[in-house]
Amino acid sequence: MDDATDDQDDPRGDLLALLGRAKAVLFDFDGPICALFAGRPRDPRTRSTTKDVADDIKHAAREEWGRARLAPDVEECVDSHHALLRLRLMYDAEPDDLSPVALKRAEDIVTRAEDAAVETAVRAWGVLTLVKVLSSDLGKRLAVVSNNAEDPIRRYLELPGVRLHSNFDGVFGRDPDDARLMKPDPDCVRRAIDKLSVKASECLLIGDKISDLDAARSAGTSFIGYTKKRARATQMKDRGAEVVVSSHHPVIRAARTLRELPPNSPPECRVRPRRS
Repeated sequence: MDDATDDQDDPRGDLLALLGRAKAVLFDFDGPICALFAGRPRDPRTRSTTKDVADDIKHAAREEWGRARLAPDVEECVDSHHALLRLRLMYDAEPDDLSPVALKRAEDIVTRAEDAAVETAVRAWGVLTLVKVLSSDLGKRLAVVSNNAEDPIRRYLELPGVRLHSNFDGVFGRDPDDARLMKPDPDCVRRAIDKLSVKASECLLIGDKISDLDAARSAGTSFIGYTKKRARATQMKDRGAEVVVSSHHPVIRAARTLRELPPNSPPECRVRPRRS
């Protein structure tokens, strides 16, 4: 797989400027913090992939709704979050004929799968350092904004080998009652902005998907793309991403540079003390 960038230093100062302007940094979860399902054993009995989870959702919906087949776009789903959304849209098209119980069962299936994956999730390289430099050294307020359920995210942040929960001011995950509010809808981003009491323009979102970029744009935040996929990196840049990196290396370097700037540095680069 080609890298999205060569992760050089920040020659134009884009990362330094983005971090300097930001009072708050919002992290997507699955990708920038960890690869949630990457460590699961490839065993059909464990339902270890998002495709397995999508299949479980479809089975439950067929059972609940008494149908041999669901709408074509639901049947074609190979991703758990897409299955949640498309199942909700199928229900919205026939609310008088379909029971909402299927939606609740689907949400429970996905949440259980995410929770089961927490223990084997593969931590993103450098994320511990990045979070601690941003939070403890630079005084940035941090939050998680994710399409994953909130409880599995919190449990991951509290794992003995992670212990980042105290660095984050909040976790804003999938609305269990409305899959339509997952990113690219900006709902979780706006909830984070409201809780942190900052302006959208003072927030920076780090995400690995186009849906993260779209949510950032809709909410009015800045954005750093995080992906090793060259095609996705190009797509992000074409859609206006300020910076795209393939690891946390250059972001950490920029954060450390920002930490060392003198007090008379430009206003957008001054370090803000961490709130107690």
